[in-house]
Amino acid sequence: MTVIVVLMILAAAAAWEIYVRSIGYAPTLNDNEDLWTMARRRVTPESVVIIGDSRAWFDLDLDELQKGLGKRPVQLGMKGSCAYPVLADLANDETFHGTIICSITARLFMAPPGSPPMDHSAKAVRRTRTQTPAQRASQYLAMPLEEHVAFLKQEELDLAQLLKGLPIPNRPGALVPPRFPPYFATVDRERRARMIEQCADANGELARRIQQIWIPLFTPPPPPTYIPRAEFGKQMGQAIEQRFRDVASAVAKLRARGGKIVFVSFPHSGGLKELEDRETPRAGIWERVLKDTAASGIHYEDYPELATFTCPEWSHLSAGDSVEFSKRLVPHLRAALQL
Repeated sequence: MTVIVVLMILAAAAAWEIYVRSIGYAPTLNDNEDLWTMARRRVTPESVVIIGDSRAWFDLDLDELQKGLGKRPVQLGMKGSCAYPVLADLANDETFHGTIICSITARLFMAPPGSPPMDHSAKAVRRTRTQTPAQRASQYLAMPLEEHVAFLKQEELDLAQLLKGLPIPNRPGALVPPRFPPYFATVDRERRARMIEQCADANGELARRIQQIWIPLFTPPPPPTYIPRAEFGKQMGQAIEQRFRDVASAVAKLRARGGKIVFVSFPHSGGLKELEDRETPRAGIWERVLKDTAASGIHYEDYPELATFTCPEWSHLSAGDSVEFSKRLVPHLRAALQL
C-alpha cells in the first residue's frame, strides 16, 4: 500500500510538472522575503546597493555594473514595491556608508503607508530582523528544489493564487482587484531578474497580455465614498509632502556618513508610458525629489543612447537589452557618483 501511495504521488507530481512547463513555466527561485533577506545580509559598509521597484530589478545587469563601477552591486529591488522603506533602512544603518542606485517609478515611489507597495517593502525589511532559524534553513533547503522544479512557483501555482485567476466580474459594492502579471521572468540566487524569451517579443501573446495588465494596475483607484473628496485630496497631499520630507531626511543621513545616492528613471513604453506621463509627469515627483535631496538623477529620456530601448511588455527591458542598457548607463552613473 505504501509503495502504491508513493507511486501515485510521484505520478501526480510528474503530471503537474509536465503541465506547468507546457503552459510556459520553468524552474526559478521564488523571490520572497527570505531570499531578499539573504541579499540584504550581503550588504557591507561600502557596498553598491540597488533599491526600488522592478525596473531596477530587471534592467540592471550586475556583471556590467561590476565592470564599470569596480564593485558587484547587491540587488535589493523588488517588484511592485516602494523604495522608501529600504532607503530608510539603509539610512538608519549606522555601519553603511556605501552607494545607492535608487529607481523612481513615481506612483510606486510615492505609495502611501498601508498600500501594497509600501507593505511589500516594509515586510521584507522587517524579515531581516525577525527571521527565525527555521525560516532561514527552509530557504536554503528550498532553493535547490526551486531551481529544478517548475511547479514550485508559490506566488502563482498554489491553490489560493489559482482561485484568484477565476474570471469574476465586478459587482455592486465588490470590485475585483486588478490582476498581476503572470510568470515572465527567472530569478537567481543574486536576485537578478531576467525576462524570459517568450515575453521578449513585443508582438507575442504573453507580452500583449501583460501590456493590458499594467494599465489597470497603474490606474489609481477611485477615492473612497466614505470620505469627502476634498478631505481625501487634502490627506493625500499631506502624505505626499511627508514622503518628500522623509526621503530628503534619509538622504541627508546617508550623506552625513559619506554615503552616496543617485536616482534613476528607467525606460518604459507604449500605453503605460502614456499613462505615466499623463498621471505622474516628471516635472512633478521626479524633479521634486532631486530638488529636495540635492541628489543626482539620471532620467533615461535625457540621453539618446538610453532612450532608444523599447520594453516588450511596456515596463521592463528584455534580458539582452538589460545588458546593453547597463553598459550604456555606467558612464552616467560614474559621472553622477563622481567616480
